[in-house]
Amino acid sequence: MSSAARRVALAIDALRHGWGIAIGGMNLLPAETGLGVGVTAPRMLISSARAATLKLANQRDAAAPEAPVLLRGAEPFDLAAARALADPALDLTYPMKGPFLAEPLAEPASAAAALELARLAGILPAFLVDPVPAGELQTVAAADLEAFKDPAQLTIAARARLPVAAAETAEIIAFRSADDLREHAALVIGAQQSDRLPLVRLHSECLTGDVFSSLKCDCGPQLDAALAAMAEEAAIGGWGVLLYLRQEGRGIGLINKLRAYQLQDQGFDTVDANTRLGLPNEARDFAVAARMLQLLGVGPIRLMTNNPAKVAALEGAGISVAERVPHQLPANPHNARYLDTKRDRSGHLL
Repeated sequence: MSSAARRVALAIDALRHGWGIAIGGMNLLPAETGLGVGVTAPRMLISSARAATLKLANQRDAAAPEAPVLLRGAEPFDLAAARALADPALDLTYPMKGPFLAEPLAEPASAAAALELARLAGILPAFLVDPVPAGELQTVAAADLEAFKDPAQLTIAARARLPVAAAETAEIIAFRSADDLREHAALVIGAQQSDRLPLVRLHSECLTGDVFSSLKCDCGPQLDAALAAMAEEAAIGGWGVLLYLRQEGRGIGLINKLRAYQLQDQGFDTVDANTRLGLPNEARDFAVAARMLQLLGVGPIRLMTNNPAKVAALEGAGISVAERVPHQLPANPHNARYLDTKRDRSGHLL
């Protein structure tokens, strides 16, 4: 594990615990989890998307509209005020915010990296900047994220036979990286030495759909249908690989996904809900999936997906996708709008 990757891992741990980080000349305390009695700060760092939600679009840098926004308030921010600014669940409780003045970012890349660290920590992407008192800080650099995300760090940790309902002869393979607590898995169904190209499905973790059979999405039925299709493939001499990626909520984490659900109940679609949270609509790392396939010795594949971006991402990471296999299931009254949003705003072929 490189020292750069270690710094990122420690910074993520610090943010989850409510401790501060130092990056790009800024001392940052997370607005959501931050600890400290009487802590205040003259400025806050929020995402461009969150600034737009708060009707602060005019505070964004016209030359870099997607860059984070550094705000100075009329009064110093305490942790309660920071949380009210960061959390859309509090927008109706605290509707009046401001006035604010946007200040230039000395290091935009460092500010963007800080928001990325918040996403990786599963917390709201907002910080008190230069809090008083600052306390002990974990130092990290924007460039460290490249080392942390390097898929080459992923290795096979264990493998075992795993009879499952779809196929009693399946094998499970677990993967992990020294710097990341998320452990990904692959389920191989059928004989890998088959001459037939494998049927592959990239399935991102969905606790609500996979475990609790949520009707708000199509994740659970897609998982079951993919395993069934691979079992059928194995029955005729082929094989399949299901990659189970620990990237809940398209990479924003379980807590933030549930926050997005709350916003959806208020009438926002999935894209707008993520925007109100200051988070991206798509934050999954498909290079990890490519690395898993490479470690398994998988060559060209037939990919089960309705998402052309998955095809492009895998091919960009060196995986040959010989065929895109549609994987569409019927809608229900609870997920019809979700599927429409996938089609109309995220480019899925539905």
